[in-house]
Amino acid sequence: MEKEQEDQLASLLSVLPPVEFCCVYGSSLHPNNADKSSMVDYILGVSDPLKWHTENLEMNPDHYASWMVQLKGAKLITQVADEIGVGVHFNPFVTWKDKMFKYGVVRMDDLIRDLLNWEKFYLSGRLQKPVHILVDNLDIGNLNSVNLRAAISAALLLSPSKFSEEHLYAKICSLSYMGDLRMLFAEDKNKVKKIVQGQFGLFRIMYKPFLDEYATKDLLRFSSSGGHQLNFSQDCGLSAASSLVSRLPPTVRSEMGLKLGETRQINESGKVKREVVIGSREEAAECMRKIVRRRVMVSSARQAVAGLLTVGAINGVKYLANKMCKAWKS
Repeated sequence: MEKEQEDQLASLLSVLPPVEFCCVYGSSLHPNNADKSSMVDYILGVSDPLKWHTENLEMNPDHYASWMVQLKGAKLITQVADEIGVGVHFNPFVTWKDKMFKYGVVRMDDLIRDLLNWEKFYLSGRLQKPVHILVDNLDIGNLNSVNLRAAISAALLLSPSKFSEEHLYAKICSLSYMGDLRMLFAEDKNKVKKIVQGQFGLFRIMYKPFLDEYATKDLLRFSSSGGHQLNFSQDCGLSAASSLVSRLPPTVRSEMGLKLGETRQINESGKVKREVVIGSREEAAECMRKIVRRRVMVSSARQAVAGLLTVGAINGVKYLANKMCKAWKS
């Protein structure tokens, strides 16, 4: 990204309270995005959301629904995000320097837990797609490598023995949309395809180090297709499937163990090592898919309710109308 564009994206931060983490995501990163009027999307990580929203309500009351401002609602905003939503509060339709922005505010501890464990599988899914990091005081960019490896493992479990590079990125991208209630009526049905094709180069840059790593461990093999894409092949045996499952987040493995069974062994350091019992690759893949799908479904529903409560009726209807318009055009 050119410095001028990065400076423009970072300009919003100058009118907000300080943050520990900030990344830009969505269509604004599309290399061929010609729609300069589209909303630019941010994720902001802060150490204390209550304190941050208290400051931001003083600095930028127009960023919030009017009833929130009248109630001095930093505490209410935080409670709704934590107890109804998935820990994220979004302010959409924020205008600054003739541009439209949407930013979501999350507690850093919640962001880290979701990246490592897929507890909500909300922001972890977002960071499995290309983002541009503007602020990173706690090295989230490096921590996200755990999330990206898990995404590759999940996508490989759901893939056949041979597939294309685009197929792999589409599988990764689709993980966070499995079970998403918005996909039923308020999202572009071709969204995954458009994201992957529009940001193909960014996906390749993002995942190449990890794909090379998987290749050295014989979990993946690639060859040139003669075009700009690579072709992949993988071992679909039980041993390879077990290796992929072992690279999934701990909470996913634990739930798979409850459903499929697990073995326990004590390693040299005296710690108990648990391994999911895999009867077949297909059984393991389907079990994992159901677990991820349920987490996405619950999180998308909770966040939708929290969003309608906190952004206000007018902005809520406006945002939903924009989404549904895209869905109907797809």
